[in-house]
Amino acid sequence: MTITRRSLAALGVAALAVRPASAAAWPTERPIVVYVPFPPGGGVDQMARVILPHVQRHLPGSTFVVENRPGAGSQIGMEATFNAKPDGYVLGAVTSPAMMTIPFERPVRYKVDEFTYIANVVDDPGGLWVKTDSPIKSLADLLERAKKDPGGLSFGTTGIGSDDHLVMLEVEQAVPGVSFSHVPFNGAAPLQTAVLGGHLDLGCFNVSEGGPGYRDGRFRCLAQAGAQRDPSMPDVPTLTEQGVKVVAGAQRGVVAPPGLPPEIRDKLVTAFRAALSDPQFLADAERVVLPVKGMVGDEYRKTVLGLDARLKEMWARKPWRDQ
Repeated sequence: MTITRRSLAALGVAALAVRPASAAAWPTERPIVVYVPFPPGGGVDQMARVILPHVQRHLPGSTFVVENRPGAGSQIGMEATFNAKPDGYVLGAVTSPAMMTIPFERPVRYKVDEFTYIANVVDDPGGLWVKTDSPIKSLADLLERAKKDPGGLSFGTTGIGSDDHLVMLEVEQAVPGVSFSHVPFNGAAPLQTAVLGGHLDLGCFNVSEGGPGYRDGRFRCLAQAGAQRDPSMPDVPTLTEQGVKVVAGAQRGVVAPPGLPPEIRDKLVTAFRAALSDPQFLADAERVVLPVKGMVGDEYRKTVLGLDARLKEMWARKPWRDQ
C-alpha cells in the first residue's frame, strides 16, 4: 500500500473529524463505569453511591454504574482506572493518602501526578474504635495497656499505608513507649466485622465508616482524629484534646485516566461542582453523615500533590513498610 502526501493529509483530516464527534456524543453512548477499589460498604463506596446520582442529574444523557474492584489495599482498582481508555466512560473513586503511599512500598501501574483530577467529595477524620463490650474503656486505658504490653494489642486498618495505618503510626510516634501489632484488611467492612467478632483489640477507620455502628451501639469510639470534634459525634473528644497531637484522616474523590479530552474533563468538573452544592445532595450527605468537603479540578489536584510531597518526606524519615 502506497501512502501519498495527499492521502496522508486526508487521513489527518479524518482523524481530526473523529475525535470531536466522539467527544460530542459523550456521555450518551453507554454507561460511565466508576471503579471503587474497595468492597461494598466502606467509605469510598458510600461516597461514590451518594454523589453519583446527583452528578447524573447535572450531566444530561449520562448514566453511572459503580463497579467494585477491591484488592491490594485499593491498588487493583486504581490501576484499572489509570490504564483504562481515556474516553470518559471509566472513572475511579480514590482515597488519599492511600493512592500516594502504595507506590512508596511496591511497584504500581499508575502515577499519582498523571491522573486527571475531577473532584474531591469527602474529608473524613480517622477514629479509634472498639466494640462496646471491650475491656478497653478509653484512650487513656488503651495507651496504658499498650505501654505495659508493647506490641501485644492488635489493631486493624484498611491496608498498609492507608490513612488509618498512618493515624496509628503517628499515635505510636506521639506517645513514647506505645506500640501495637498491625493487621491490614482490604476494606472497612471486613475490618469492622473483625472488630465486632473480637478478633482485634482495636480498629482504626474513619468517622463516617464507624458512625452507623456508633449510633446503634455496636462500637465505642475512643477518639477521633479530626482537628475538631465531628458534629455527628460531639461527645467523642479528639486525640489532640486527650493529649495526643495527631490530626489525620482521608480525602475521597473521583479521578479519570490520564489523557482525558479537555472537553470531557470540563463537563465532568462542571457537573461535580454543581452536584456538590446541590441542596438534594447535601441533604442526602447529611442523612448518612457524610463529611463533605468539595474541591474540583486543579484545586483538587494541587491538594493531592501537596500531601504527596509531605508523605514522601515522612517516608524518607521512617518507612512504614513493615510496621
